[in-house]
Amino acid sequence: MKEKRQYTVVKSEDEWKTLLTDEQYRVLRKKGTERPFTGEYDHFFEDGVYVCAGCGQQLFTSTSKFDSGCGWPAFDREIEKGTIDYETDQGFGMVRTEILCSKCGGHLGHVFDDGPTETGNRFCVNSASLKFKQ
Repeated sequence: MKEKRQYTVVKSEDEWKTLLTDEQYRVLRKKGTERPFTGEYDHFFEDGVYVCAGCGQQLFTSTSKFDSGCGWPAFDREIEKGTIDYETDQGFGMVRTEILCSKCGGHLGHVFDDGPTETGNRFCVNSASLKFKQ
């Protein structure tokens, strides 16, 4: 049996619903996905840091962001080792690696090994799971 992770930010479902927009709640807490090419940060390339919309933990920098053409913001690395948790996702008849905020467990998206940079990674992230800070 898989052991449930313990996160440092823990809230009730009612608290999450109060804190987050409906879309953020659907993505972060219910593992939803935005429609491709609709997210606020898909074609956004300002200098700064992307943080978890649920808890504010820093996740990615603008220097790791690239336009992958996949319809979601894409990054080639997390800001610091340990800020992202990884889980196997076998939903929808596929096997993928889900990425979650290591502080609150919020669903961010998935990571793939087809990135164009030296890391080979493409962190495909929902805009609703992020906030941008300059």
